[in-house]
Amino acid sequence: MTDVAVVGSANADLVVEVPRRPGGGETLIGGELRTLPGGKGANQAAAAARSGAATAFVGCVGDDGNGAFLRSRLSEAGADVSALASVDAATGTAIILLTPDGENSIVVSPGANHAFDLDAAARVSAVWEGAPVVVLSLEIPHETAFHVASAASTAGSRVLLNAAPSVRVGREVLQHCDPLVVNEHEALEVLGASSDDPDADDYPRLAQRLLAAGARSVVVTLGSEGALVAEGSAEAPEIEAVPAYRVSAVDTTGAGDAFVGATAAELARGRSLREAVRFATAVSAVAVQRVGAQSSYADRAEVEEFIASHA
Repeated sequence: MTDVAVVGSANADLVVEVPRRPGGGETLIGGELRTLPGGKGANQAAAAARSGAATAFVGCVGDDGNGAFLRSRLSEAGADVSALASVDAATGTAIILLTPDGENSIVVSPGANHAFDLDAAARVSAVWEGAPVVVLSLEIPHETAFHVASAASTAGSRVLLNAAPSVRVGREVLQHCDPLVVNEHEALEVLGASSDDPDADDYPRLAQRLLAAGARSVVVTLGSEGALVAEGSAEAPEIEAVPAYRVSAVDTTGAGDAFVGATAAELARGRSLREAVRFATAVSAVAVQRVGAQSSYADRAEVEEFIASHA
């Protein structure tokens, strides 16, 4: 039985440490190039599996060395990759520049991820349709992601949509999201708003507006400031701030994906959204203290030990 079905992207992350972000036309000498497993969907699947959920990953990689590498690393994390297709395209690639403060700049070449179209989703619908929790993000074709959200919700799944990379999302999709997970910038994009919006820095108000736009529940992630959880009616929402753990960040790559995967795993265990977010905050806190995305994710026992040590 699958607890969590993650439908999304898989990328090979090419990571280079740099002293700072280069300016236009500037060449910098960076550190050693490392190839690590990544992609929003694959990261989320690895995090869900390491958090203890029976997890299936659905997507596409190329029939190449990077594709085999990603398939192997997902299996090592405990995810079922039987619905991960190999297609005639290069595996998706992310080029990541990592600065000493642990922040990153990322350019993604989607490659095989673009092959996950409606037909590809239909061929493996038995894996995701009706799974207790279905996780989606937007590094695959948006038409496919939005179709899966609707079909999975209709079949009785709880749909977690991580609207990243950010786009405007209509009510016809938001009505299936329980929760919608966005950062502060993505919240504005989903609403079709800009940084000039009067509520741009009022995160409870943004969460309330997302509920009014159709989402069943909302999580706004705020990096080192934690997250906001919003549930209930848009007129009188229940909003709770969940603080982040105070740790020294080494690399924030994939921390948001760790948060999403762990949230999904907890929801599949029957936890409330607020309980799930509290656990996911710990998962991401452990992850940012290590280099890489999937390579930084801890098993559940280690996360529970971390929580106990910070009680």
